[in-house]
Amino acid sequence: MSVVSNASPLIACERLGLAQVYATLFGEVHIPPAVRQEVFATAALPSWVRAQPLRQPMAAQLLQGRLGAGEREALALALEVQADLVLMDELAGRRIATSVGLRLMGTLGVLLLAKRHQLISAVKPLIDQLLAVGFYADDELVQQVVEAAGER
Repeated sequence: MSVVSNASPLIACERLGLAQVYATLFGEVHIPPAVRQEVFATAALPSWVRAQPLRQPMAAQLLQGRLGAGEREALALALEVQADLVLMDELAGRRIATSVGLRLMGTLGVLLLAKRHQLISAVKPLIDQLLAVGFYADDELVQQVVEAAGER
């Protein structure tokens, strides 16, 4: 499966200490240069993350002003490599991804998938940790994810 990620799911992964969960679920996650810079700067990449330059950087420029650099480049890379899945939380980026036919999953979806694969025991405490450090998620969405995970 070919997976491209924006910054926020990777930042959440790091904050929650779930690197092995992401590696198990996705094998390898591709990131464009702007996401590499935003999340890792000059630090070494985890073994399951692959930085990948854009072959057509102009594609990312077409969305300038509507999205941040990471979102623009992640969408452009996903289209270039015909990704099976894009990891992205930002609503504006998700709307554009959907409009061009990309399959999406956000951080909360990753947590739910991890629970379904028995890689984590519960999603609610992890969501609470993210919310406590400024991660934004709609209350209704949080409730839906918690219920889908069989938690209260």
